[in-house]
Amino acid sequence: MNPTSSFLSLLSESATIAMSRRSRELSSQGLDIINLSLGEPDFDTPEFIKEAASIGMQENYTHYMPVNGYPDFREAICEKFKRDNNIDYNADQIVVSTGAKQSLANVILSLVDPGEEVILIAPYWVTYYEQVKMAKGEPVIIQTEIEDDYKVTPQQLESAITDKTKLILFNSPSNPTGSIYSKEELIGLAEVLKNNKHVYVISDEIYEHINYDEAHFSLASIPELYDRVITINGVSKAFAMTGWRIGFIGAPEWIAKACTKIQGQFTSGANSIGQRAAMAAVKEAPSSIKEMVDQFKERRDLMFSLLNEIPGIITNKPGAAFYIYPDVSAFFGRSYENYHINDSTDLCNFLLEKGHIALVPGEAFGTKKHLRLSYATSKDQIKEACKRINNTLNLLH
Repeated sequence: MNPTSSFLSLLSESATIAMSRRSRELSSQGLDIINLSLGEPDFDTPEFIKEAASIGMQENYTHYMPVNGYPDFREAICEKFKRDNNIDYNADQIVVSTGAKQSLANVILSLVDPGEEVILIAPYWVTYYEQVKMAKGEPVIIQTEIEDDYKVTPQQLESAITDKTKLILFNSPSNPTGSIYSKEELIGLAEVLKNNKHVYVISDEIYEHINYDEAHFSLASIPELYDRVITINGVSKAFAMTGWRIGFIGAPEWIAKACTKIQGQFTSGANSIGQRAAMAAVKEAPSSIKEMVDQFKERRDLMFSLLNEIPGIITNKPGAAFYIYPDVSAFFGRSYENYHINDSTDLCNFLLEKGHIALVPGEAFGTKKHLRLSYATSKDQIKEACKRINNTLNLLH
């Protein structure tokens, strides 16, 4: 056995990355795989952002940068938070990182001591659980249901908080469900948080601009919570910049300094040219991506309609992001040839190997009855994928 560290044994591989890797392996064998597993816009980065990157190179932004980000970029992020979220931050409260995933890791490692409890609302993004384990925190899971649009209630939140609770990881709009909390719903949760002053909140808002039915609202804009909320955001989703790897936080200054200290020992500053490109993105009004958002909404409506035609699949209509998270438990206990479907992982593998569709099982997100489908692909691919799903599920008996 290779002598890897005990720390490595704490971690599980990302299910989304694992499924994407498996789909590429099958594609390399000549199979026509439709990949609905990755959360990545299928649009190209807008030209004005590429031009900003080019100017950055011409202006020789090619040297080491401040660990927490270029000052003018952090000022632009402050302006973005004020414009879009009604949150007042100054540049010393901003830390730019190599993607929102690193931003999350910085915050969790800065705040959580071994044994402290961190509340996760299931379904939750796969990385939340793993990063809490890295910090040796204790995940406390609140389960939500499809009939409630996978939203936690104030009563559930109150019941989960103990004297050992240090942090809550909150995600609206949500990956994997596409649910978005209304202002009124968030104010209801805030009433619980106001009475639990020892609890901090990470508010992951990376999908804020990809929403269709509800105006986005930020927890940190509630004055009583401002000093205990860390807002996570970035440019990957809204501006189709996943490969540029730029995320950022707005936080109380002492937390921002702690994150800068940690980041300084891992990666130092985020990519210099990526920062110049991302600065152009955050300066742009959200209306600039309306065409992309409108296309996502059309795809949502198409996939929602097609899935509802498949007997046994139960789904709600998500209001944001680019995912649908149906309940597929009606197929558990069924079989086909040597395939026996006991859970969503079995069903995912069956759909991949027999139907050539790559999805992500609900176990990765803390629930057992679901699959995540991404509609960040063309309408033709969505139609073909849903056809394959229906035909493949019909094999089970």
